[in-house]
This record gives sequence, C-alpha cells and structure tokens, in this order.
Amino acid sequence: MRRRTLLASTGAAASAGLISRGLPGPPPAWVHTWAAMPQLTEPHNMPPAPFTGTDATLVNTTLRQTVRVTAGGHRLRIRLSNAFGGADLPITAAAVALPADGRAGVSAIRPRTLRPLTFGGRASVTVPKGAQIVSDPIDLAVLAGANLSITTYLRDGQATTELSSHPGSRTTSWLVNGDHHRDPDLAGATPSDHWYLISGVEIRSEAAGLVLLGDSLTDGRGSTTNGNDRWPDQLFDRLRDPRLAILNQAAGGNRVLRDGLGPNALARLDRDVLAISGARWLLVFEGVNDIGTAPVTDQEQIVADLLGAYRQIVLRAQAAGLRVYGATLTPFGGNIYDDPDGVRERSRQVVNAAIRSGLFDAVVDFDAAVRDPAHPRRLAPAYDTGDHLHLNPAGYASLAAAVPRGLF
Repeated sequence: MRRRTLLASTGAAASAGLISRGLPGPPPAWVHTWAAMPQLTEPHNMPPAPFTGTDATLVNTTLRQTVRVTAGGHRLRIRLSNAFGGADLPITAAAVALPADGRAGVSAIRPRTLRPLTFGGRASVTVPKGAQIVSDPIDLAVLAGANLSITTYLRDGQATTELSSHPGSRTTSWLVNGDHHRDPDLAGATPSDHWYLISGVEIRSEAAGLVLLGDSLTDGRGSTTNGNDRWPDQLFDRLRDPRLAILNQAAGGNRVLRDGLGPNALARLDRDVLAISGARWLLVFEGVNDIGTAPVTDQEQIVADLLGAYRQIVLRAQAAGLRVYGATLTPFGGNIYDDPDGVRERSRQVVNAAIRSGLFDAVVDFDAAVRDPAHPRRLAPAYDTGDHLHLNPAGYASLAAAVPRGLF
C-alpha cells in the first residue's frame, strides 16, 4: 500500500502541474558524486610487486587512479579511507586532475588541470587506523559523467599489509616508485585493476544522491574494464539528470546477513549509506549471495532472516530521511548456487514476492528485466556471461532500463 501511494501521489502532482522545472532547487551543498565501498584487501588483490613488502605497503609509491563522477560542478573534495588498514596511513602528497584524453584507466593527465590537495592547509596528512579523511575543497570544473584522476604519493608507505581498497574497480590504476604525483604521465608505471585508499568524491552542488547497496551484480562483474558500463553507469547515461548523483556502494561477494567479501550490508549501512553526503534515495539489490551460500537445509531460516534484514534497512534509512527502493533478485538457474531440487530457487521466489508486495517504498523488477521468458529460473542467454549469475553489458543495460525515471 505504501508503494502504490508513493507512485500515485507523484503522478498526481505531475499531472496537476505542481512539479515545475522553474521552481528553485535547494541551495548548493556538499554531495557525493562518486563513491566506492572500502574493504580489506585480499592477498591476491594487493598492489603488485614491488609495491607490497612483507611488512609494509606502497613505500615510496605514486598511485594514480581514475574515477567517474556523476553530478558535475566547479568545486570538489576527495575522501581517503583507512577503514581496514592495519596501521596509520601517511599520505605525503596528493593531487587531482582531468585525464589527458578523458578516458578511464589512463596514467596521463592534462597538466593545466592539476590541483594539489591539502588537508587543513597542509600538503601531507596521516589518516588514523580505521578512519577516513576529507581534503580541503579545490576549484576544478568537472562535467557530469567525466573521469577524474586522483594521484597520491606515500613516501614512507603504510606499515602494514592490511590495506583498504575496492578490488572490483573495473578500472586500471597505475603505480610507480618515487614522487611523481605532479608528472603529466607516469612513464614505466605498473598497472593494477583495483582502487586503493580512495572512497569518495564530493562536489558542491544542488544535486541529490541515489545510493546503491549491492553485490557483484551492481559492482559490475561481467562489465568492461575501463568501459564504465556497469548498470549504475548505464542508468546515469540513460537519465543524464544534472540533479542526480548515482553512488555505487556495492562489492563482489557481499551479503546482507553475514560477512563475506567486506562487511555484511547491515553492518556497513551506516558508513556506506547513511553517512553519504547528499543521499536522498537508497536502492537495495542484494541477497542472492545469502541464498546461494546457505545450505539447502537452512533456506527457510535464511529467507526469514533476509526479509527481517530488509525491514531493518528500510527502518534505519527512512529514519535518516531516505526513500528506500527494493530490486527483485535476478535468476541463477544453472549456476553453482542452483540445486537439483530447486530449493534455493524457491527461496528466491519467496523473497521476490515479498519485495513486490510492499516491503519497500517502491519496487524495481530486475528479475523480470533479465530472466529468460522460456525458462524463468535462468537468465536470458543474450545477457548471461556464461556463469548463469552475472550479466554482460547488454544485461546491465536491461537493468538500467528497468529503473523508473519517476522514482527520482
């Protein structure tokens, strides 16, 4: 009933002419325009040799990374995270710039756009263990949908091999020994398809944020490296609304109820959603890993716990002033999560029925968008990467197309 009322009220207001593009928007404020969920780096995702030692990481290392902002503006600041670091994180110098050719994953920048970062007026900063740090604002015009280069130099490195990162970047970063944070290009740099240390970009804007809470299907497994064709990217490309920032707070393997690759969704909700500046909406698309990793004999309990966790997310997010939308879980027939008797598939159907029945403020039906009409427990072959769980860019385009514009 709550979902129907929300959509009906929005439509009635629009038809009555009460929603006008000419009405003044909110005053500019700090709004996240890009975000990535920090997590503890697994051993095989650590920076490549020689940038990881036996007891320290990124010693005398320049690290250049690119991210794609959503909402644009002329004034921005950067967030660096040491949430999972095993020791304090000493940043010797940092800077931002626009990539040389505007593409993601390149090591060259446009020198005239280089802006040194400061932290309380100082060029260097130490991020305490478990904390994050926000840079001072800098003036740099960044268009909506543009790529942004962030370069850090760590003279002393971090005295630990426990490092905060976002391994599923689907974007190439570049590492080189020495202080080259101002260099137009990083000659001889080593590529690594992970993000390290960075967790957010904020912009001074009138925009509002949509936060996406999810797993590898939102993180973009199956998308193109440096292609920015995850479904959140394609949703941004489809809507192209300068008032909307789309913030991807997903990680591969993440679960709602139990820790996996990163903390469970209930545990990370405050940091990854409620603390995001400018957030106004939350879309929850997560739960398939809870069902898929639980034993067949535990499915009844997992379903009950998962639905209870959704209710908790809704209550906590609504208390913070967010509207909360739920996406149905997509098929996994033929994947290792599937079982011969279809017990986990029945769990998925029960969860999806609850999502469709009004558990959230509104529903986005991703299941209907990508299932095979002839075999509804499977992905449509044109969208399947081959593992029968993850989607290719065409499948992610179908998810993006399934999100109603009127929700925002």
